[in-house]
Amino acid sequence: MESELGFLVSVLIICADITAAVLGIEAEIAQSKQQQHHHAHQQHSRHTGCGRKPSSGAFAEGVAAMVLLSIVHVTANVLGGCTYIRSKEDFTRATANKILAVALLVLSWIFFAVSYSTLMLATLANSRSNRFCSLPHRWFFLIGGIFCFGHGLVTSGYYVSAFAAKKEDKESVQPANTSRA
Repeated sequence: MESELGFLVSVLIICADITAAVLGIEAEIAQSKQQQHHHAHQQHSRHTGCGRKPSSGAFAEGVAAMVLLSIVHVTANVLGGCTYIRSKEDFTRATANKILAVALLVLSWIFFAVSYSTLMLATLANSRSNRFCSLPHRWFFLIGGIFCFGHGLVTSGYYVSAFAAKKEDKESVQPANTSRA
């Protein structure tokens, strides 16, 4: 039963991150369409302001992608547990699954930081506020979406390896308890 639940959670992590990636890519498309539409109309009228027309569709899809990415990241980290190696001695005694879990946890945080920050920059650039006029916005939704795909794979791998490491820890503790009895 536990292995089926682990597989289901892993598939849900990947599906949710793919959805976040698709939202990011769709936001890039919506932003590009808005800019093309804006440039066509800008030739016919006098324009003041910051020189760009934010896309409300891109903004909404960017927010949705960031929220989904955050939910997936928090869920995987909570369900995966706190996998850590404190010392060189812990490292030498750690199983391959535990070492893999720690490495994938670090990679998961890196992918999360890159994808979230690029999605945030692109989303802020599409807000209606003129405070964010100077933010670069070209290709950031696309980059964030691509990193969401990577985040899904790495985070799913983390969850599976952390799950396996916990199972190995339980199995190594049980024989020690039965030998003392």
